[in-house]
Amino acid sequence: MSAGRRLVAALLGRTATTLTRAALEESAPGGQERWLRTNHRGEPVSMLEGPAVAAGVLAGAVTCAPDARAAAALALATGAGAAFGIVDDLGEDLEDRRKGLRGHLGALAHGKVTTGGLKVLGIGAGAVLAAAVATPVTHPDGRRRGAVGWSADVLASGALIAASANLVNLLDLRPGRALKATVLVTAPLALLPGRGGVAASAVVGAASAAADQDLAETDMLGDGGANALGAALGTALVLSGSRAVRLAALAAAVGLTVASEKVSFTSVIEATPVLRDIDRWGRRPVHTPVRPPATDG
Repeated sequence: MSAGRRLVAALLGRTATTLTRAALEESAPGGQERWLRTNHRGEPVSMLEGPAVAAGVLAGAVTCAPDARAAAALALATGAGAAFGIVDDLGEDLEDRRKGLRGHLGALAHGKVTTGGLKVLGIGAGAVLAAAVATPVTHPDGRRRGAVGWSADVLASGALIAASANLVNLLDLRPGRALKATVLVTAPLALLPGRGGVAASAVVGAASAAADQDLAETDMLGDGGANALGAALGTALVLSGSRAVRLAALAAAVGLTVASEKVSFTSVIEATPVLRDIDRWGRRPVHTPVRPPATDG
């Protein structure tokens, strides 16, 4: 796949993200207030970055996809991540907030469908459909694959896409953290050969467009943006990676997700100097000093 196509995907991702965010600033669905949340400092922050980033990823990844199957897989995975993430962002019951997969799945087990539970089901279904579209039904030599082997690959790839979407969302707890982590993983994919290079390039472009406002703490990804980025990342891995790479990535994503139920990512990052420096790069100081009031003279 040509470097030019990947460059165009990155530029489209960046441009579409910027233009969509500007349009949403002028006319946000339901009004600006509906998209405001309080961040870790207790300050208001807008979640409009989320749909803008999702639009950027879709514009770059789908437009420049290497073939129709890759385009459809990316549209399904990223679209499901964005749509069900935004449903959770805007419809979450703030008086009964369920945390993590265990909380949402526990509610479903007791017959209660939360927006988080709906998100888990919706993104999972979109991930499996995307994996089914992306997984070839024939071997490179043209022989048709067995149903069992193909189905196993689809389920593993679908799990990777869904786990990636959830993992990026788990990282969206501090300004820039999810964007940095996503770019660190997708940048090599954007440079290496493989059908997922275009999707990775679009993710890098969209993330770069959102970085300034995210780090300035005026915008945040929210579930819609984080799930969309993660789903696109997972799909890029499915399109580019061998079976061994996909299984290793799935094991890492699942392991980190399980660990997050017991361990705080923020605590681990703050206790690790290299991770702490990367996490804080470009952000406002942890304790921003209050400017004293001006006095006459």
